[in-house]
Amino acid sequence: MAADHRNTNPLPALWRDLAPLLPENPAPAPWTGPRWWWAGALDVEGLALASLQALATALAAGTGRDIALTSRGAAASFASYSHLRVDGRAVGGFAPLSGFRRTIDGWVRLHANYPHHERALFTALGVASADAVDAALLRMTAMEVEDRVTAHGGVAAPVRPPEEWAGSPAVEAFQGEPWIRVDTAPAPAPPRSVPAALRGGSGGILDGLRVLDLTRVIAGPSGSRILGALGADVLRIDPPGMPELEEQYLDTGFSKRSAVADLTDPAAYRRFRGLLEAADVVLLGYRGGSLARFGLDPDALRADYPGLGVVSFDAWGNAGPWAARRGFDSIVQAASGIAAIYGSGEGDSWRPGALPVQALDYATGLGAAAAAVALMGARNRGISGSAHLSLARTALELMRLPAPPSGTERSELEPELRTWPSVYGELTFAPPPLQVDGRQLEHSRPPQPYGSSALVWE
Repeated sequence: MAADHRNTNPLPALWRDLAPLLPENPAPAPWTGPRWWWAGALDVEGLALASLQALATALAAGTGRDIALTSRGAAASFASYSHLRVDGRAVGGFAPLSGFRRTIDGWVRLHANYPHHERALFTALGVASADAVDAALLRMTAMEVEDRVTAHGGVAAPVRPPEEWAGSPAVEAFQGEPWIRVDTAPAPAPPRSVPAALRGGSGGILDGLRVLDLTRVIAGPSGSRILGALGADVLRIDPPGMPELEEQYLDTGFSKRSAVADLTDPAAYRRFRGLLEAADVVLLGYRGGSLARFGLDPDALRADYPGLGVVSFDAWGNAGPWAARRGFDSIVQAASGIAAIYGSGEGDSWRPGALPVQALDYATGLGAAAAAVALMGARNRGISGSAHLSLARTALELMRLPAPPSGTERSELEPELRTWPSVYGELTFAPPPLQVDGRQLEHSRPPQPYGSSALVWE
């Protein structure tokens, strides 16, 4: 499928980061549609299209199938949460305490969507209710807020200028790395079997692929969502006591199953290890070091299961002073300077802004899915390995892209939505953003009841 006449600018070649895992000289997957539509200060469209193209290129190289993408599909998928409707009702956005707040010397971004993060915020600020938060913040500098909230297990970041972030020790730890960092090794002998589709079979494109999804929020679950749509058996596992936000779960819960497991319970841990024995890929989306006590960090998994594809990602990279820090898309936007770039107003009326979509989340999720597919294709050629991404590295990639041309106007790309009944009500949603052999890819099932699956493969 050739690009149409509007594709006058090339896409960033993010798929090249997967070169150690791909056949020699693969052709990048084709795309059609306009090059820009959000028309902001940064090339968010380029990040969206290029991250989706990385997945499409890995799929085409590994399966020989015709994989293509469109601007319309990319735009809809990166705004999938805002398109979601439950019985015709739009889903909620950020919690009231999540967002930009003034401090004595500037602005800070808070994240309090989850109850435990709201409690940490209250404790850090020494307040008992949301009504007292603003007054407490106005007695502190933005850096004091960040330090205090972070120390109490909460999530906050000052709105930094880009140049301040660029020179920080946190950035120095990953700025020389590719967007997707790939580590390879010879596959074990005899190699683990590879799903038929990745051997050039004629079945579903990822039929037989088993993906263990240890991720939360948006980035990881959105990446495993598209792997499920492609035919993989995706089993998402969450810890008890910290349930996912329901509407967030609905957005990313298509084409997969959901289980809850307490890995501190010996019986549950044994069942979980049994899943790993038969898994092809594991996605790890928790902050640095948090899974190591269970022997589930990438190095331990590679040692215990040499043929397993391990894809990990986090907020701030897995090295440097912020490696163990909590973070979300919105917080990375604030810390990295994106919020300042999208700010508006003058003088005392200036306030920070945000990207038109949570592009760091969705692009990182697509990069993780692309790495998973590439790792499985490489396994067929005697290569095993792991891959790592981070939201902060994705932000750096976005900020390095040339800005859209001056005068680029915003345009609306009307999504082609689907409607499906589910146990949660009638869902209206955006379909997966790929075309396979000339046909639109569709989801295989609506979100299943949260935590309803057993710890077994289908």
